[in-house]
Amino acid sequence: MKAEIITIGDEILIGQILDSNSQWIAQQFNTIGISIYQITSVQDDSEHIAKALKIATAQADIIILTGGLGPTKDDITKKTLVTFFNDKLVRNIEVEKKVKTFFAKMNFQFTDSDVQQAMLPSKAEVIPNMIGTASGMWFEQNSTIVVSLPGVPTEMKALISEGVLPKLKSKFNLPYIIHKTLITYGLRESKMAIRLESFENQLPNNISLAYLPNYRRLRLRLTAKGEDKNVLEKELQNQTIKLANELADLTFGYEGFSLEKEIGNTLVDKKQTLATAESFTGGYIASMITSVPGSSQYYKGSIVSYTADLKISELGVSKDLIKTHSVVSAEVAEAMALGIQKKYNTDYAIATTGNAGPTTDNTDKTIGDVYIAIATPKGVKSYFFNLGQPREKVIYRGGSKALELLLKSID
Repeated sequence: MKAEIITIGDEILIGQILDSNSQWIAQQFNTIGISIYQITSVQDDSEHIAKALKIATAQADIIILTGGLGPTKDDITKKTLVTFFNDKLVRNIEVEKKVKTFFAKMNFQFTDSDVQQAMLPSKAEVIPNMIGTASGMWFEQNSTIVVSLPGVPTEMKALISEGVLPKLKSKFNLPYIIHKTLITYGLRESKMAIRLESFENQLPNNISLAYLPNYRRLRLRLTAKGEDKNVLEKELQNQTIKLANELADLTFGYEGFSLEKEIGNTLVDKKQTLATAESFTGGYIASMITSVPGSSQYYKGSIVSYTADLKISELGVSKDLIKTHSVVSAEVAEAMALGIQKKYNTDYAIATTGNAGPTTDNTDKTIGDVYIAIATPKGVKSYFFNLGQPREKVIYRGGSKALELLLKSID
């Protein structure tokens, strides 16, 4: 069974707001075994809405519309639906009473324009809105279901959760869709696909693998779909174990895992401490570490030594070392890590130095060249990477790579 989401509103198309409604609806539908075939955003325009509806009803079993159900002139969804379904508006006395009661509780005056909220298509089944004034509407025509909901997120979510999902589950024998997501670091998508070619070829027809990359990590999502939940869960578990074993050197955990949390838990268990000295990452690593509640137990702080002068004065990096090797070098990265480790008297330290771009800042290194050093109780080691472009990618990947290296270095 396939569903389509149509969001209505110029505010989405001009970038004024993000379409978080579609994301949430897709997540909820997935939990009951309904796949989202397409998501479409259209203007507050009757012709545009009708065209999107015509296309959607030809290719999907369920269509969810959000937006355009208020009492103002630009809220035209209801009128468009009346035309589309060759229907007419009728005054719903029960809905009108509810709207008046709602307004009375809010100390709002009920006006003539508000009566429009009680004018509903005669062919639609009303989905009561208990926290707002715009009712949901459920149409059925030629085995296709069209549901129109308000665009206000809190109202839409309540109508989906309390009205739409229970009705769909009772009406259809829906399959189960379950996911398992592995979090990996250290290998880009194209290389990962080559490595996993044999694994993908042996997957059952009802299980698929998706690659979900970003600057920080590569998530690998296994999706299983079927009628028997118990059988499906066993199949998915078996394939998840195979995938984790295949990527034992790259897998850090499952969905919800984060390097910063794992580092924090490990340091707390070992009663050890950490400090950071950042240059090209500009405090990003400190931000990730301190995003974890309770990080003050093990994290002492950071120095963002963005200039050579600060590397010298705050971290004790030698002028001659910088002159000989430049600020973007393994030697300077290691000196920074040892300097912050000594200054804050910690067990571990991270240091970063590099060219994030868009210029090379008078160094002999190219944009994307970075050095990350990890100081431990046993010594210090540096690592070189070219993290490419643009600047944001270098910073985000550099921060994640530093945490990855640290976690591997903790004894």
